[in-house]
Amino acid sequence: MADEPKVLTTVGVATFLDVGNPPTDLLRVQPGIPIDDAYEQVSVLLSYIKHLVREGDMEDDHKLLAAADYLSLLAKALMDDIEIAKNRQR
Repeated sequence: MADEPKVLTTVGVATFLDVGNPPTDLLRVQPGIPIDDAYEQVSVLLSYIKHLVREGDMEDDHKLLAAADYLSLLAKALMDDIEIAKNRQR
């Protein structure tokens, strides 16, 4: 019987949204999320970011651009956490 491949999951170390002085991380990626699910969410986030940037630029709407900035921080944290998990597997 072949061993089932272990599902790679997020490690929960990547943080985002620094607040305060000195800066403190407000949010962290949740550990234990399957990598495939995390990649799917990054893809969804990137499509929203693209839309918000395009609309914010066309409408000169700084709130849309700020929302895109927050979502990009979240997407980056997810990608960072995925890469950390992959590197730990090696």
